Amino acid sequence: MTSDCLLSHRRLTPPIALGLLLLAGLMLAPASLADVQLNNMFGDHMVLQQGIRNRVWGRAEPGEKVSVTLADQTHSTTAGDDGSWEVMLDAVQEYGGPHTLTVKGTNTVVFEDVLIGEVWVCAGQSNMQWSVNAANDADLERASADYPQIRLISVPQVGTQEPQWNFNGSWKACTPETVGGFSAVGYFFGRQLHQTLGVPVGLINNAWGGSACEAWISRDKLAEDGRFEKLLARWEQTEKDKADDARLMKGNQRPSNIYNGVLKPSIGYGIRGAIWYQGESNASRAYQYRDLFPFMIKTWRDEWGQGDFPFYWVQLADFRAEKPEPAESDWAELREAQTMTMDALPATGEAVIIDIGEGKDIHPKNKQDVAKRLARWALANDYGIQGIPFHSPRFASMEKDGSKIVLSFEHVDGGWRPFDVAEPVGFTIAGADKAFVPAKATIREDGKIEVSAEGVADPAAVRYAWADNPVCNMFDGAGLPLTPFRTDDFPGVTVNNR
Repeated sequence: MTSDCLLSHRRLTPPIALGLLLLAGLMLAPASLADVQLNNMFGDHMVLQQGIRNRVWGRAEPGEKVSVTLADQTHSTTAGDDGSWEVMLDAVQEYGGPHTLTVKGTNTVVFEDVLIGEVWVCAGQSNMQWSVNAANDADLERASADYPQIRLISVPQVGTQEPQWNFNGSWKACTPETVGGFSAVGYFFGRQLHQTLGVPVGLINNAWGGSACEAWISRDKLAEDGRFEKLLARWEQTEKDKADDARLMKGNQRPSNIYNGVLKPSIGYGIRGAIWYQGESNASRAYQYRDLFPFMIKTWRDEWGQGDFPFYWVQLADFRAEKPEPAESDWAELREAQTMTMDALPATGEAVIIDIGEGKDIHPKNKQDVAKRLARWALANDYGIQGIPFHSPRFASMEKDGSKIVLSFEHVDGGWRPFDVAEPVGFTIAGADKAFVPAKATIREDGKIEVSAEGVADPAAVRYAWADNPVCNMFDGAGLPLTPFRTDDFPGVTVNNR
């Protein structure tokens, strides 16, 4: 019998027993019920957003006086009846550090190596979660990843209907030893900003593979809006029928699960903006995504309290078997919904990657170019770097010219540069019968594109790259691909999926 077993079976005299109980209590109890605690967004090596007032928050004993000091500023507050407290730091206009952040209540908490820089949220599903270790040239990327001013914090994947105030996580500086676990898109995006601007960069990685957009939104907000009644009703029935299915109840599809367990603990931390790579899980409900995605962005902005912060996303890549012939496609409809979001909300942008996908792998390994196209948006729009093309060419208007349709475009930087062959590839055309056929396309001297096809004497609509994995080749002089589009509004294959 072990000594522990002997102890548990030994008859103890009352004084000895009482002493042991007291000792056990002391070992299990926290240092002090009144100890100041902070949300884990705050820690050694963190990056605070430059140029804005930064919120710092945590918990303490109700009524406890709390002060927060950074550099030459100190702010004080009193914990509320529920123990929560927060202060707003004055904006720091200079990049750099390191600084020390000190929080005092009945105890003192000190965070070292705090930098002032640019902070971005990196959210979405598996293609944002995908690590540097799984990207192209991972060995070379690790070998050169000596960027101590690039920092990342990862929020664990917790799915719950109960809002969480904290999480288990800490900031890590970028080194050859740590970078392999970083979000690849996040890291390459942050590295481009760091190299271009010469400033510290903080990345908040909260991506969750396979997640649905509705899981990132407050359930109350979804219910209040009124457009998502069918979605919520379907889930309410699922919750009744499969209440014991932990995978569903705690998973990444249930409305509000990720919002409560992953996003909520970091909402309010000072950021510049967000990058997003998601949509695959919502492709079968692409028409619904037209409303759902901009609604998600709006709710995030409302709750963060930083106005219309920049929000840039990655359009779905090409995937599945190549389709050189016209085809209906839920992925094409989801791409369309993503593009429409730029018209619905300000300070938004889309990185088109219809040329970067892999037909047999939903996780294209070329995350470097994906991140660069996102970074172009941020550098041009948010940091004022001149001479950087960022917006993929986009369809603007059409006009009929006999048996031809003439297409006009915006954001064609440096003219058209069709890839591989001189003629445009990837266009289809249809008449009033809505039967699309491969089209001949010609680039005019004025940059417009003429589209026609034998047998279509009276054309009504044109589509480009309209398939899961289309064969297409249109780029502008800056190397940015033409955004997939259609000129028609014929009902799609997902129109009734709500």
